[in-house]
Amino acid sequence: MAVDAAEAAQIRSALVRLRRTTGLPVAFGGLVESGRRQVRISELSGTATTALSALAVTAGNGLGGRAVALSRPCAVTDYSVSRQISHEYDLPVAAEGLRSVLAVPVVVRRRVRGVLYGALRTAQPLGDRTLGAAVAAARDAEQALVLRDEADELLAAASPPSRTPAAHDPAGGAAWEQVREAHAALRALAPRIADPALRDELLRACGLLAAGDDGPAPGPRLAPREVDVLACVAAGATNGAVAERLGVGPETVKSYLRSAMRKLGARTRTEAVAAARRTGWLP
Repeated sequence: MAVDAAEAAQIRSALVRLRRTTGLPVAFGGLVESGRRQVRISELSGTATTALSALAVTAGNGLGGRAVALSRPCAVTDYSVSRQISHEYDLPVAAEGLRSVLAVPVVVRRRVRGVLYGALRTAQPLGDRTLGAAVAAARDAEQALVLRDEADELLAAASPPSRTPAAHDPAGGAAWEQVREAHAALRALAPRIADPALRDELLRACGLLAAGDDGPAPGPRLAPREVDVLACVAAGATNGAVAERLGVGPETVKSYLRSAMRKLGARTRTEAVAAARRTGWLP
């Protein structure tokens, strides 16, 4: 089954952090396969063999399967002799020479989406500090996946039937308002995305929603944050609500708004939004 490349990249990034913050020499992990109760190990870091690569771990089985079934971190001091877990995966674990192992589920919206493992090649207890650092790495992956989910949902919602709804078509007008709300939400979400490729993808989608393939018409050039502010204003947000959504102060919002109004030759917020729509900066 194909692995979502962007989601796999989040797991890979989390494993790098896990090794760095815990000091564990080996880390590996993967995503829960869609529609199935199993994790496919797709990412390896610090391993000496490929014994764990593409291993399918069923929920409830082994250490990672136990973490999936319980939706909580699990650890063993000596994998091969532990009585806390079942032993379906002893051969690949032994082939890699692993003894002390921890497994932390990546839980998004109450659903396990993946598992991160960290391991030693010696049998010794993994302390609370090590487990805490592994959990923190999983939380980072969770947040990144939440943002991806939000972005996908907003992009799915932003599918207008046409560029300009007919004035006599209330359904078309309502659909276009949904597009404008989605555009504002995407603009507000983009700066929170750590993945530059995903962030650029969102901003390109915003541009298509606003002006289509040709981009903004020739005219005033607005800064990204000026567009962010106008998009929120166009969705009906007050300056205070814009500040909260964008994570900036109210005075900063006012500054961006004044700058955008000056560039667009507008005297009011409403005129600024209208001018930004005419020139293709807003849908």
